[in-house]
Amino acid sequence: MKDAVDVVFVVAVALAALTASGHAVIYKRDSRSAAIWVLLIWILPAVGAVGYVLLGVNRVERRAARMRRGMVRHRTDAQFPPSEPGTHFTPLARLVGQLVERPLLPGNAVEPLVDGGNTYPTMLDAIQGARISIAMSSYIFDGEGIGADFVQVLALATQRGLEVRVLIDDVDARFSFTNAVKPLRGAGVNVAVFNPPMVPARLHAANLRNHRKILVVDGATAFTGGMNVDCRYLTPATPQRAYRDLQFRLRGPVVTHIAEVFCDDWNFATGELLRDACWFPPLAAAGEIQARAIEAGPDENFERLHWAMIGGVNAAQRSVRVLTPYFLPDQVLIAALNAAAMRGVEVDIVIPSVSDLPHVQWAVFGQLWQVLGHGCRVWLQRAPFDHSKLLVVDGAWTLLGSANWDARSLRLNFELDVECYSVELGAHLDGMIQARIGGAREITLATVDARPLPVKLRDGVARLFAPYL
Repeated sequence: MKDAVDVVFVVAVALAALTASGHAVIYKRDSRSAAIWVLLIWILPAVGAVGYVLLGVNRVERRAARMRRGMVRHRTDAQFPPSEPGTHFTPLARLVGQLVERPLLPGNAVEPLVDGGNTYPTMLDAIQGARISIAMSSYIFDGEGIGADFVQVLALATQRGLEVRVLIDDVDARFSFTNAVKPLRGAGVNVAVFNPPMVPARLHAANLRNHRKILVVDGATAFTGGMNVDCRYLTPATPQRAYRDLQFRLRGPVVTHIAEVFCDDWNFATGELLRDACWFPPLAAAGEIQARAIEAGPDENFERLHWAMIGGVNAAQRSVRVLTPYFLPDQVLIAALNAAAMRGVEVDIVIPSVSDLPHVQWAVFGQLWQVLGHGCRVWLQRAPFDHSKLLVVDGAWTLLGSANWDARSLRLNFELDVECYSVELGAHLDGMIQARIGGAREITLATVDARPLPVKLRDGVARLFAPYL
């Protein structure tokens, strides 16, 4: 009897190992990852197969696709004919067009807003001046400090009879004691929470975060970028400690793209369809910039922003400027940056010397050597922490928005960026990055190599968890 039980157990373990290793071989994108899992599955019978089921199967993308499968994505009829940049960026524009299936639209104006002291008053004035509708989405929305000012103007807009919708990510709504959900609801504002289920059996939903920052007023003016409604961006008592960031005010046809993204998210969170003219009015040209919104998330077939970044870096002829708070690119992006530098392109990567997430900073330093050895230059900004996210290529193509250079933004979060083709805007933002470089300290390969051994080990271990940070 015992022998029969042993035989059944061995057969079951072998079948489990065959099934798990077969799944890894077929579905793992990275061949090295697949090889490691197959090795573990067969070296550690039963344990390896169970470990693969728990940790190796990518449930995030499957769950994201399943959650939003039935959602009807809204696309308005184009009011302007699509355009092409007519420069060496034409292939890039075609690549992004294939990825997002949205036209590149002419006639836009894009205005950078620097830091909370400039951004928040401009956004509050826009809300106060709204006549028809307000759509707002934020990953973090404090209910105190500057957040209380937003609650007040949104409440007043609701009282004036405007159509107001506010969407806040569940992580902030659930785990921040100062979030604005209760104050907004108490003031009568129509507020919803993105992806609320967080029971233990579904904790992997914590990866499916809405990291987008959107404000659309009257369907005609949009704000997007990296800035949350967060007290840390505006600290009147200690202004030298306030976080730095970039937000952008956009006018023109591209505002429709941004409004569509918000309405899709609102439909997913609440089931309500926003299709009326108050959300999508006719828009006139407001400037000379060609622009297109790039929405990305784990429910998409393509890693859209990842591909757009690769395309932008590969298109560079003179310069690539990266401004990001978290620099943890994968090997494909690292190879693209290194190849650009080796082609003679100036590649400058600007990161903060002080981070709001120390463990992420450790991981950043754990892999900087991979770009420093091939001609890329890395610059450390002095405090305070800079949360800005910007990619400028040849002073003419700009990618702005909510996405960081890390796996969480490029694979796990719902993000929104906007690509812009404009020498005037690109040169201005390129100059802004170079001004920050002027006050930064360059970090070299020798500096990274000179770290004490315990620090190298700490940073190296942190880098192992880069896909989850």
